[in-house]
Amino acid sequence: MSTPSTTPSTTPSTTPSTTLRELTGMPAEPASLRESALVMIDLQNTYTRGVMALENVEPAIDEAAVLLDRARSAGIPIVHVQHDAGEGSPYDVRAEIGAIVDRVAPREGEHVVVKNFPNSFVGTDLEAHLRGVGASNLVLAGFMTHMCVNSTARGAFNAGFAPSVVAGATATRALPGPDGTVSASSLQRASLAALADVFAVVVPDSAAIPD
Repeated sequence: MSTPSTTPSTTPSTTPSTTLRELTGMPAEPASLRESALVMIDLQNTYTRGVMALENVEPAIDEAAVLLDRARSAGIPIVHVQHDAGEGSPYDVRAEIGAIVDRVAPREGEHVVVKNFPNSFVGTDLEAHLRGVGASNLVLAGFMTHMCVNSTARGAFNAGFAPSVVAGATATRALPGPDGTVSASSLQRASLAALADVFAVVVPDSAAIPD
């Protein structure tokens, strides 16, 4: 009769690891909306149609609109970021395709930043503007989660700001990977988890940002 094996199990634990934020004692909760500035990243028509259409883009825009309405009611600084990749591109800010979606479009007096890189701080006046209005806490929403939201949150963190990302107001798309297609939902979860490890507080929706 054979005896039971005493070889230790190699099955990986399903218990989530502790984040670097937790290990280093960084805040786990977002700052209040009234103590923050809202940064709306690339909420452009680009992502609502055609080759660049994102999964769950309309619910994400709806959530961003709720957040924008709250920010306006609170009277906090609001910045709209728009990506420009030149004439004829899906990011042509001179054309309707590159315009900000109507229901989250800037109002008079709201600052607009036009960028050419994924990180909204690169080559723009975003940092100077935020310093000028006294903002240190940022609430981020927009597109794409794995690209410009991710890059901007990291840029904010590295510049000394405290960013929070509203997951429900972000979206992304499926991408080719080395072992096959990476689904939009998988990429969304992984991108937000990477941010939440240290770079930002990630909350599920706008309701999770306290007044």
